[in-house]
Amino acid sequence: MELSVLIIMVALLQYSWFTLKVGISRPKFEVTAPNISGEKTWERLFRVQQNTLEQLIIYIPSLLAFTYYVSAKWAFIPGVIFIIGRQLYAMAYVNDPSKRTIGFALTFFSNMALVLITAGFIVGQLLYK
Repeated sequence: MELSVLIIMVALLQYSWFTLKVGISRPKFEVTAPNISGEKTWERLFRVQQNTLEQLIIYIPSLLAFTYYVSAKWAFIPGVIFIIGRQLYAMAYVNDPSKRTIGFALTFFSNMALVLITAGFIVGQLLYK
């Protein structure tokens, strides 16, 4: 369980970094609060932060559930793939949103693996009691 929580903390630090970049970039791109539109690069930074938040809603509970019901050891793989995917997504999206596919795919499929494998494992447990 400790390793899964550590991986979640890394993901939250990554999200905090994305959030900090948005805040720091406001003066640079002259986007004053509470505005959320402005120069395209700033909007892309903001969208990376928001999309990461949207993905964390799936990631955190599914990683914890996977750890508890399936395997704490194997949770490491999709857990780290998610973080790598988010980083690739962020770098690509800020530079050229059309190149975000690999990062998005790593994020999406790691989340789906966590959800589907955990759900399948629980259903299997219920059926074979």
